[in-house]
Amino acid sequence: MFRTVVAMALFAASTAQASETQWPMVIPAPNGAVVLPSAVDKEGYDEYRYAAVRRVDNMLYLSGVVMGPREKEATDVAAFKAQVRRGFERIKASLEASGASLADVVMVNSFHVWDSPSFSGTRDQHWDAFYEVVADYVKAPYPAWTAVGTNGLLAKRGVVEVQVIARLPK
Repeated sequence: MFRTVVAMALFAASTAQASETQWPMVIPAPNGAVVLPSAVDKEGYDEYRYAAVRRVDNMLYLSGVVMGPREKEATDVAAFKAQVRRGFERIKASLEASGASLADVVMVNSFHVWDSPSFSGTRDQHWDAFYEVVADYVKAPYPAWTAVGTNGLLAKRGVVEVQVIARLPK
């Protein structure tokens, strides 16, 4: 009985503490900080040892955001557009949590799985859908960009992964 009461009290305390966490979480690091915009990013930091955002001086380095279908989500062009939009909303939120915006992005690297079982269209349909959604987020003056075709990503259902580098505004 005592163990059950103690376990319940510890669970309640940890739940209350977790709900009181202020996001973004900022962890001091040499020449800057690690920025964890959400609880999901904190899980990634703890479990997989990567920072969603790493600030060094006035630069922000965002880890790649994987875009593709969630479990039981469609793999057609329309669904892919929604997945890309969801990914760019995450990038936008991470930048904003770090004090920047999409206008501050100076470099983009995108990694595309052209022949993915998680996308039922062609390479051209993949690029056209991606490019169409990107136009809603990336405006002139445009960042430098490298797009790379690959045969796979670490995330099993990943179709594209986007990494960005931004400069904090003055």
